[in-house]
Amino acid sequence: MIIAPSLLASDFGRFAHEADRADRSGAEWLHLDIMDGQFVPNISFGPAVVEAVRPHFSRYCDVHLMCEKPEILLQPFTKAGADGMTIHVELGAQVTPLLWKIRSLGRRVGLGVNPPTNINEVRPYLAQIDVLLIMTVNPGFGGQSFIHECVPKVQQAAAWRRELGLKYHIEVDGGINVETACECARAGADVFVSGTALFHQRNLGAAVRKMRSAVLNAHTESLFQL
Repeated sequence: MIIAPSLLASDFGRFAHEADRADRSGAEWLHLDIMDGQFVPNISFGPAVVEAVRPHFSRYCDVHLMCEKPEILLQPFTKAGADGMTIHVELGAQVTPLLWKIRSLGRRVGLGVNPPTNINEVRPYLAQIDVLLIMTVNPGFGGQSFIHECVPKVQQAAAWRRELGLKYHIEVDGGINVETACECARAGADVFVSGTALFHQRNLGAAVRKMRSAVLNAHTESLFQL
């Protein structure tokens, strides 16, 4: 089980400090939401921020590209220190060449799907990816409420993973706290992106440990119920 604090919920005036906090917390991944103001109605940060926090987080930097033209960003984010990059299935015909380009850059390949999009849209690409990101809010802003209707998508993604013998991670992002993370863990998720519920805690390490323990227990319980 992987806990991924989302930098979008951190103190924007202290990125290096916040990345240090995440590193000391023991979180496996640091999640960075990149918004261009076109694919989603907000603008966040670019490669320079990833480059700035990279020396302060010693593990996996997970870059989520919510952008209309990710092809112009793949090289800059690779150079800045991204370990993996996720693009969206909603980009249609661009998806296959984008996945290939990420792989050619030596990064882990991620594919995201938004709440209104049918989960069947991702199925043709499952053998090409390392991470399937299921958005559990409509992307663009932090602090939104979890959309429980997205949980069946997690269940379907987990079923396909078993049936096809694949090993992609199932990542959930949006409204993730201890309770909703457990709901997703029972459905088959194994990467939990959480912003407000983690970065807004005084003791980030304790919050990460609490979430990790809870999802491990929820996952174990779900195995006994199979």
